[in-house]
Amino acid sequence: MATLKSVCVYCGSGEGSDPAYGEAADALGAALAGAGIRLVYGGGSLGLMGRVARACLDHGGQVTGIIPGFLHTREVMLKRVTDLIITEDMHQRKRRMFEEAEAFVALPGGIGTLEELVEMLTWSQLGRHKKPVLIADIKGFWAPLLALLDHMRGEGFIRSGYEVNCLTATRAEDILPMLQEALAPLECCDVEPSLVEAEVDKL
Repeated sequence: MATLKSVCVYCGSGEGSDPAYGEAADALGAALAGAGIRLVYGGGSLGLMGRVARACLDHGGQVTGIIPGFLHTREVMLKRVTDLIITEDMHQRKRRMFEEAEAFVALPGGIGTLEELVEMLTWSQLGRHKKPVLIADIKGFWAPLLALLDHMRGEGFIRSGYEVNCLTATRAEDILPMLQEALAPLECCDVEPSLVEAEVDKL
């Protein structure tokens, strides 16, 4: 039975227009620290990225920031993190974030957050990992994506044997309990991402 030790949080380098997004980032960061769960994130100090990391650190938590060198200035790297990993490019960043985490959460964010989330869903759909993926649908932010997934199912593009398995929470306080419950029965979360490209054409 697996115990949750680290969570990767994908989120925006901006704060968005609704204060609820930042409040959710603060709450999640504090909850991770309180549960002794290490935060893995994109390494920036701006927006929701900075808020979730600072909240975790401010409450005594451990934070691993992973950022490619070219975003050092653009996302203003947070130097307070417990561990800072600088990668050569985005591909290395995403792979390292995957390797460092046992579960994934998508808070509100932009196209980069969407891309990271969808990649984890795709790897799960292809059977390359069993790590829980949770969409934090704060104030209905991800409702259009959830509706699109339903539309894909209805149109036969997400079919039997290739289900998209993800959790959905509307409140920050529900995130960790849902992840812990989902991870507990699993014995292994190994993945072979190198095999993913060979299987994409099956979709």
